[in-house]
Amino acid sequence: MLPNALIKGLDERRFRNLLVLFFLALAVPTAVLIWQAYSQLKWEAFHQYRGAAEELTRRIDTGLNDMIRTADARSFADYTFLVVSGDPNANFVQRSPLSDLPVIADVPGVMGYFQVDTEGTFSTPLLPPPGTEPASLGIGGNEYNDRLRLAEEIQTILADNRLVQPRSELGVGGAIGLSVATPAIVVDGEERAAVGGRSDARSLDNDVDAGPEGRPSGQIAAANESYSQQIFDRLNRPGSAAEPSAIGAGTLDPDDAARATAATEQSARRSSKVSELKLDAALQQKSEAIERESAKEQLSDGGFADTRIRAKRREKIALPETLAAAEGDSIANLTGPKDLRISTFESEIDPFEFSLLDSGHLVLFRKVWRGGERYIQGLLVDQAAFTQYVIGAHFVDTALSAMSSLIVAYQDSVIQTFGGGDQSGYPDFAQELDGALLYRSRLTAPLDSLELIFSITRLPPGAGATVLGWVTVVLAAVIVGGFALLYRLGLSQINLARQQQDFVSAVSHELKTPLTSIRMYGEMLKEGWAAEDKRQSYYEFIHDEAERLSRLIANVLQLARITRNEPQINLQPVNVGALMRDTESKISSQAERAGFRLRFNSSDAAEKATISIDADCFAQIIINLVDNAIKFSGNAAEKTIDVTSKRTSDSCIQISVRDFGPGIPKDQRQKIFELFYRSESELTRETVGTGIGLAIVHQLTLAMNGSVDMVNVDPGAEFRITFSAID
Repeated sequence: MLPNALIKGLDERRFRNLLVLFFLALAVPTAVLIWQAYSQLKWEAFHQYRGAAEELTRRIDTGLNDMIRTADARSFADYTFLVVSGDPNANFVQRSPLSDLPVIADVPGVMGYFQVDTEGTFSTPLLPPPGTEPASLGIGGNEYNDRLRLAEEIQTILADNRLVQPRSELGVGGAIGLSVATPAIVVDGEERAAVGGRSDARSLDNDVDAGPEGRPSGQIAAANESYSQQIFDRLNRPGSAAEPSAIGAGTLDPDDAARATAATEQSARRSSKVSELKLDAALQQKSEAIERESAKEQLSDGGFADTRIRAKRREKIALPETLAAAEGDSIANLTGPKDLRISTFESEIDPFEFSLLDSGHLVLFRKVWRGGERYIQGLLVDQAAFTQYVIGAHFVDTALSAMSSLIVAYQDSVIQTFGGGDQSGYPDFAQELDGALLYRSRLTAPLDSLELIFSITRLPPGAGATVLGWVTVVLAAVIVGGFALLYRLGLSQINLARQQQDFVSAVSHELKTPLTSIRMYGEMLKEGWAAEDKRQSYYEFIHDEAERLSRLIANVLQLARITRNEPQINLQPVNVGALMRDTESKISSQAERAGFRLRFNSSDAAEKATISIDADCFAQIIINLVDNAIKFSGNAAEKTIDVTSKRTSDSCIQISVRDFGPGIPKDQRQKIFELFYRSESELTRETVGTGIGLAIVHQLTLAMNGSVDMVNVDPGAEFRITFSAID
């Protein structure tokens, strides 16, 4: 029970407000602590997945660089159809490993290999040397057509991206002749004419010195390049694709120019910009700061430090200079010493460079210097197959795919998404990739223009989040349940205090009224003021009020014993018939003086039954019920009280007390047996009483292993007391 000092002067509204303030004072700090713990778990989960994204990026980068080193190790001669096998003095040639069909994939998604010489001539190791019969090299007609179609496809893609010019038809042979425009070349601010796709070296002799192996240095190198090679030089610059207008007049026919322009416009429409993505980088920046403090090796952009030195290399190569085979010779005969002259060259090979074409294809290319001339050798790669195999397949196999999207970007353009985005190609809208930034990093050279961006779609909870969740639920249940219980307990205490105050007022009224009457009539009799014919009625009135006081005192004493859980109950087997007759003698005068007629009715089965009760407590129960009937049916048309006993079908004895008054409203039936409850307001009530009579009836009945109930009858109310029969 709450202390009286706490609930004194409180009503329901003030108590509720006080309890709400107390609840907030406890719940708010608890919620803040739980939120901080959850945020810490979330941050730990973020950092864990960011580490996984970094490890995946490093693994992808390492695998790609291994593939590129394998491709970079290819000899200059491998980009021709026939290569010298082993020792050049052996005079033995064989097919290049790059001439196989299907194409050998040093890098996933490779469509084919190509070479562009200084004159701008396109060739591919897929096709035999010019003037050679495919059948003499073991290539059938169907296979040659397949090779030719693939070579034309590679040439068309390069032409659509303005890297080479298409030719109307391809003949037998690996070199495809190109009509290359002669551009004007600017050297040291002076425009010089280029002859045959190369600059006039004689006009430049006094400008710069020659490099190794006759390779022009400085701007002479640029002057010595064909126009197609200049396009390759511009590929890795931002906005690298050459504008159609930049290609000299007559370089592309109208259809080719329109196709190139359409490819550029389509690429611009389909790609989103990384700068347009709304990626929240707060968590990533926090993680990077921690890693920089601990590792001291992170770059400012989160990329990997490239510890490998990408340098030019030199190699000696042997090439078959002429190959005059007789018609009908087999390839075995063709490669004999009589048909072959081998020339040895020294070449300088630059590292591979990487670029994304307007058509969406990827290109890996390198510059090779041989005899003062530059060649472009490269791989044309299908972008979707490359990113799916090298990046997407590894990403899908990790737990990152379930909680993040992987964005593959080239320079500032998004080219592919995996996981949360569209995996089939370019995203339609930048908003589809919105999210919290998990990790971003550029790959190492030559793929440093590719960037992997991991954005969170759903951050899974950390390892302790489940425990924290259950702790939160339990704490919430305890706090809410505890305060609900405290609220109900407080309300009951407030109502009890109010009822006790009403009880004190009622008892004071119940004691004062009979005592005043007794004193008044006693003084009248003592002084002899009462007439002889009135004295008897005065004596009876004094007796009735004394009985009323006795009943009130008995109820109060019984209430005190019940409150202390010390009811004095002495259960004895009692015959119901004898019990009813004894009870009638005790209450008949009470009813008659109040002007009521008391009717007793017992069935034969009930008269013979025996029940285990305390006779005095039973009498007090019946007296309280009769007194209650008298008080609440005083204005009834029929002033009768029926006391009935009968045996029920379950071998129980039911004793009922019924009046013919107004009955009890339904909303008060469950409250009338509560202590101090009164159905009328203390200010407006018309009946006397203390509100403890029915509560005592209920408690005494339960103490004697019985039950009490009330039902409305027409008219009046009937109280039913049930005890188990013992015979």
